[in-house]
Amino acid sequence: MSTAKQILIVDDEPIWLRVLKKMLETKGYTVREAGSGADALNTLKSYEPDLILLDVRMPDMNGFDLLDHIRKLPRMAGKPVIFVSAMDDFHAKKVARDLGASDYILKPIDEREVNSVLAKYLP
Repeated sequence: MSTAKQILIVDDEPIWLRVLKKMLETKGYTVREAGSGADALNTLKSYEPDLILLDVRMPDMNGFDLLDHIRKLPRMAGKPVIFVSAMDDFHAKKVARDLGASDYILKPIDEREVNSVLAKYLP
Protein backbone atom coordinates (compact mmCIF):
# COMPACT_ATOMS: atom_id res chain seq x y z
CA MET A 1 0.00 0.00 0.00
CA SER A 2 1.42 3.36 -1.06
CA THR A 3 1.80 6.17 1.47
CA ALA A 4 2.52 8.80 -1.18
CA LYS A 5 0.33 11.87 -0.95
CA GLN A 6 -2.34 12.02 -3.66
CA ILE A 7 -2.73 15.18 -5.77
CA LEU A 8 -5.35 16.02 -8.38
CA ILE A 9 -4.34 18.59 -11.00
CA VAL A 10 -7.20 20.31 -12.85
CA ASP A 11 -6.21 22.35 -15.90
CA ASP A 12 -7.52 22.52 -19.46
CA GLU A 13 -4.04 23.14 -20.89
CA PRO A 14 -2.16 19.86 -21.49
CA ILE A 15 1.24 21.55 -21.17
CA TRP A 16 0.52 22.63 -17.57
CA LEU A 17 -0.81 19.18 -16.71
CA ARG A 18 2.44 17.63 -18.00
CA VAL A 19 4.73 20.16 -16.30
CA LEU A 20 3.02 19.87 -12.92
CA LYS A 21 2.64 16.11 -13.10
CA LYS A 22 6.33 15.60 -13.86
CA MET A 23 7.37 18.06 -11.15
CA LEU A 24 5.16 16.39 -8.53
CA GLU A 25 5.94 12.79 -9.43
CA THR A 26 9.65 13.60 -9.20
CA LYS A 27 8.98 14.63 -5.59
CA GLY A 28 7.22 11.33 -4.85
CA TYR A 29 3.59 12.43 -5.08
CA THR A 30 0.95 10.30 -6.79
CA VAL A 31 -0.80 12.46 -9.40
CA ARG A 32 -4.06 12.28 -11.30
CA GLU A 33 -5.13 14.76 -13.94
CA ALA A 34 -8.42 16.28 -15.00
CA GLY A 35 -8.71 18.41 -18.13
CA SER A 36 -11.94 20.20 -17.16
CA GLY A 37 -14.21 20.98 -14.25
CA ALA A 38 -16.65 18.25 -15.27
CA ASP A 39 -13.79 15.75 -15.56
CA ALA A 40 -12.60 16.75 -12.07
CA LEU A 41 -16.04 16.29 -10.52
CA ASN A 42 -16.34 12.89 -12.19
CA THR A 43 -12.88 11.90 -10.91
CA LEU A 44 -13.79 13.00 -7.38
CA LYS A 45 -16.70 10.54 -7.31
CA SER A 46 -14.21 7.70 -6.84
CA TYR A 47 -10.96 9.44 -5.85
CA GLU A 48 -10.07 11.36 -2.70
CA PRO A 49 -6.87 13.34 -3.20
CA ASP A 50 -4.99 14.90 -0.31
CA LEU A 51 -4.74 18.17 -2.23
CA ILE A 52 -6.06 19.73 -5.46
CA LEU A 53 -4.18 22.10 -7.77
CA LEU A 54 -6.77 24.02 -9.76
CA ASP A 55 -6.64 26.41 -12.71
CA VAL A 56 -9.01 29.39 -12.69
CA ARG A 57 -9.80 29.76 -16.40
CA MET A 58 -11.30 26.68 -18.00
CA PRO A 59 -13.90 26.51 -20.77
CA ASP A 60 -16.64 24.34 -19.24
CA MET A 61 -16.56 25.56 -15.64
CA ASN A 62 -14.18 28.07 -14.13
CA GLY A 63 -12.07 27.14 -11.14
CA PHE A 64 -14.13 29.27 -8.77
CA ASP A 65 -17.32 27.39 -9.65
CA LEU A 66 -15.48 24.08 -9.40
CA LEU A 67 -14.13 24.98 -5.95
CA ASP A 68 -17.67 25.78 -4.83
CA HIS A 69 -18.76 22.27 -5.95
CA ILE A 70 -15.73 20.66 -4.28
CA ARG A 71 -16.44 22.37 -0.97
CA LYS A 72 -19.94 20.84 -1.00
CA LEU A 73 -18.51 17.31 -1.10
CA PRO A 74 -18.34 16.28 2.58
CA ARG A 75 -15.15 14.24 2.25
CA MET A 76 -13.41 17.05 0.36
CA ALA A 77 -14.65 20.00 2.43
CA GLY A 78 -11.46 20.39 4.45
CA LYS A 79 -8.88 19.35 1.86
CA PRO A 80 -6.48 22.01 0.60
CA VAL A 81 -7.28 23.46 -2.82
CA ILE A 82 -4.60 25.63 -4.36
CA PHE A 83 -5.22 27.76 -7.43
CA VAL A 84 -2.53 27.75 -10.09
CA SER A 85 -3.31 30.54 -12.50
CA ALA A 86 -1.90 33.19 -14.82
CA MET A 87 -4.50 35.62 -13.42
CA ASP A 88 -2.44 37.95 -11.25
CA ASP A 89 -5.08 40.36 -10.04
CA PHE A 90 -6.39 41.28 -6.63
CA HIS A 91 -10.01 40.40 -7.43
CA ALA A 92 -9.22 36.84 -8.53
CA LYS A 93 -7.11 36.21 -5.44
CA LYS A 94 -9.83 37.67 -3.18
CA VAL A 95 -12.54 35.51 -4.76
CA ALA A 96 -10.30 32.46 -4.33
CA ARG A 97 -9.79 33.25 -0.62
CA ASP A 98 -13.48 33.99 -0.08
CA LEU A 99 -14.40 30.61 -1.60
CA GLY A 100 -12.00 28.82 0.72
CA ALA A 101 -8.93 28.29 -1.45
CA SER A 102 -5.88 27.45 0.61
CA ASP A 103 -3.39 29.30 -1.56
CA TYR A 104 -2.76 30.86 -4.99
CA ILE A 105 0.28 30.15 -7.18
CA LEU A 106 1.01 32.15 -10.32
CA LYS A 107 1.90 30.78 -13.73
CA PRO A 108 4.52 30.50 -15.06
CA ILE A 109 5.20 28.05 -12.29
CA ASP A 110 8.18 28.49 -9.98
CA GLU A 111 9.13 25.03 -8.70
CA ARG A 112 10.45 26.42 -5.41
CA GLU A 113 7.11 28.13 -4.74
CA VAL A 114 5.19 24.95 -5.56
CA ASN A 115 7.44 22.94 -3.24
CA SER A 116 7.01 25.49 -0.45
CA VAL A 117 3.23 25.54 -0.77
CA LEU A 118 2.98 21.75 -0.89
CA ALA A 119 5.21 21.40 2.18
CA LYS A 120 2.87 23.77 3.98
CA TYR A 121 -0.31 21.79 3.17
CA LEU A 122 1.07 18.23 2.91
CA PRO A 123 3.44 17.92 5.86
